[in-house]
Amino acid sequence: MLVIPGQSGHTCDGPTRREFLRVGSLGIFGISLSQTLALRDAHAATAPVDTLAGGKGFGSARSVILLFLQGGPSHIDIWDPKPDAPSNIRGEFGAIDTKIPGIRLSETMPLLADHVDKCTLIRSMSYTPKGLFNHTAAIYQMLTGYPPDRVSPSGQLEPPTPADFPTAGSHISRLKPLDDAMLPFVEMPRPLQESNVIGKGGAAGFLGKAYDPYRLYQDPNQPIELSDLELREETSPERLAGRFELRKGLNASLPELEKAVADSALDEYYEKAYDLVLSGKARQAFDLSNESDEMRERYGKNTFGQGALMARRLIEAGTRFVQLNWPAVANGNPEVDSWDTHAANFGPLKNLHCPVLDRALSALLSDMDDRGLLDETLVVAVGEFGRSPRLGVSTSGNSNSPDGRDHWPYCYTALVAGAGVSRGQLYGESDETGSAPREKPVHPNDLLATVYYTLGIDPAMEILNHLDQPRELVKGEVIRGLWA
Repeated sequence: MLVIPGQSGHTCDGPTRREFLRVGSLGIFGISLSQTLALRDAHAATAPVDTLAGGKGFGSARSVILLFLQGGPSHIDIWDPKPDAPSNIRGEFGAIDTKIPGIRLSETMPLLADHVDKCTLIRSMSYTPKGLFNHTAAIYQMLTGYPPDRVSPSGQLEPPTPADFPTAGSHISRLKPLDDAMLPFVEMPRPLQESNVIGKGGAAGFLGKAYDPYRLYQDPNQPIELSDLELREETSPERLAGRFELRKGLNASLPELEKAVADSALDEYYEKAYDLVLSGKARQAFDLSNESDEMRERYGKNTFGQGALMARRLIEAGTRFVQLNWPAVANGNPEVDSWDTHAANFGPLKNLHCPVLDRALSALLSDMDDRGLLDETLVVAVGEFGRSPRLGVSTSGNSNSPDGRDHWPYCYTALVAGAGVSRGQLYGESDETGSAPREKPVHPNDLLATVYYTLGIDPAMEILNHLDQPRELVKGEVIRGLWA
């Protein structure tokens, strides 16, 4: 069993207790691994063919790394400083020059300042909330491309259900299956969470559990337990091969009708599971002991930094989609771990959050560029929204300290790099206070459509939900200007 520690601390809705989730391991040739592979291939075989004519950037990515900064980081204090704004807007941080003339960052991001030549900053992310002012609902929209059906007055949602829209990585696992025996979609190091709502927007929903991510809910900065991806001590490779052959024989002896119900090509999926376990490819990707101490220090010896390094290793090993969540609940204690800086904004950003993000993100971009991985990997760093330009005001019904910032979906920033995206550029612009886009507004759905587009998937393609009703993959416009 993988044990998933929760996070404690004061939240928007009051204190939460430390929570523990337990996720069943994939058994050796158990139903979850083999059926997962089987269902993935079955759905992929019937998936609609992409109809997008293509264009610059279409199909430019083989893989995606999503750094999801759950909790809503402050755009003004990180990516889009406003040094000429009034003090109750610009805050305590100054702006610094970067490697690219005309692009300035907050003083909290000195390392990234030397690597903005590898990315584009979208400074015009924006949407008007419709019951999406709190984290869970906003996360759901950001990752699925659809607003939730039911939102409570507080903005929180019900727990995940099989009727949910699938998260982006699940769609990609289905539409772009891997040829090799490797994990197609990995999420780490903890689930998406707001208070007691855990995992909303992070599952395969109506696609079925076969397309759920492989959830490594462990701290990459600590030794990793991977018993579900290795042989048990009492099971030799030879014995496992014998079991595989026995399974093939049993399957061949099933009556035709029963074979059709079970799956006529079940042997193929057991063989993939067999290859995955015996190849050790996934286990090796998760093993950071193969990296030098210098490299590990470069990313930062902390959960997020080592998670970013592990993401690079997974991409090298062939994983299609890696989602690295900020390792804190969306509304935890900002003095400890959370971007949700109602109670305190500047101290936590200066002393904890931004140093961790700055080191990990700059290391990931430079390391992947050095290895040639950035050419075929799209890297996206974004949260579910930004934070209020004015200090100490309430925009979502939450209370805020005089130096706190509330939720702000009307304007925020995303970083995009790789897969041929223009380097050292700004896309869009915010107004003088960071309150609204001045030009080229980008809806979260547009960003999601662009992710699909870079993988060679038509974002407007038709899919069927759990009621067999046709729906667009996502209702968004591709940000074609990223390849200008």
